[in-house]
Amino acid sequence: MGKLVLLTLLGAGLALIGERLVAIRRRTNASREVEPVEPQNCHLVEGLGYGSEDIDVLPSGLAFISSGLKYPGMVNFGPDEPGQIFLMDLNEQNPRAQVLNISDSFDKASFNPHGISTFMDKDHTVYLYVVNHPNMKSTVEIFKFEERQRSLVHLKTIQHKLLISVNDIVVVGPEQFYATRDHYFTNFFLTLFEMAMELHWTYVLFYSPREVKVVAKGFSSVNGITISLDKKYIYVADILDKNIHVLKKHDNWDLTPLKVMQLGTLVDNLTIDPDTGDILAGCHPNAMKLLNYNPEDPPGSEVLRIHNVLSEQPSISTEYANNGSVLQGSSVAVVYHGKLLIGTVFHKALYCVL
Repeated sequence: MGKLVLLTLLGAGLALIGERLVAIRRRTNASREVEPVEPQNCHLVEGLGYGSEDIDVLPSGLAFISSGLKYPGMVNFGPDEPGQIFLMDLNEQNPRAQVLNISDSFDKASFNPHGISTFMDKDHTVYLYVVNHPNMKSTVEIFKFEERQRSLVHLKTIQHKLLISVNDIVVVGPEQFYATRDHYFTNFFLTLFEMAMELHWTYVLFYSPREVKVVAKGFSSVNGITISLDKKYIYVADILDKNIHVLKKHDNWDLTPLKVMQLGTLVDNLTIDPDTGDILAGCHPNAMKLLNYNPEDPPGSEVLRIHNVLSEQPSISTEYANNGSVLQGSSVAVVYHGKLLIGTVFHKALYCVL
């Protein structure tokens, strides 16, 4: 009788494991291949070989780029290289990526930049907020941008018990921002368990010097975040549920869910077209290839545009798609006056004139 119970439990356990493995393949689009959609006038950006995970563009056309992210379970082509912030002027005919010098007071050796967001105050001083993972922890670093010197002056490090496994950030005021927590667990193997069991334990939080609070929760793995042109709505991507959530922002910084847009691809970072208000989404068409990297069959790239976001029937178009032969692991895309810049988690960056 004991053997029968043991065999029954073993069989049930194996069945559960098999079902979860099938679920992981489904959630990561493990069998998906993309059809190419490639603008004609594109080229890889020289000097960005270790990733360009997030990009934020000022109204003036200056684009800040985070590079060198080291993320658990993800391949890295420069494991011994510290993270860096690059700058590109998208007004130039042939823009080049330039490394920004960072003030000596900041620990550059452990710099591991992830999501970024800019903020401009009333006197037009520009501040760059950077999600940082020194020693695989999570902080938010505030830098002042010195345009003439092409440098960043470190001003402050923000830490809080709710700022755990932070992925992305959108600044809404001086030392005020929304941030996303992409995993509940911090141990890599437990994050795999979290993904396999389809737990929805991640959240969006609001931070200010006076108040820190969770303002939206129940996500599988909340990732990119941005704000609408009119500053009334927050858009967040749930990468494992393959969707974008639209939330209304209130005066007390709380968020109310309005709608969810299913995209069928794993959505990473989000940006806004400054001319139309459309969402640009950097996506992973097949995340299994991203997690199980094979240079002979690399992860592809995909950029989607969501038109008329707040309408009853938003439309979706593909701005770029490639099977990895040119660009691997796209994570973000920005547009500026007919120019498209696509960044990746660990690979190169692509610049296109549309």
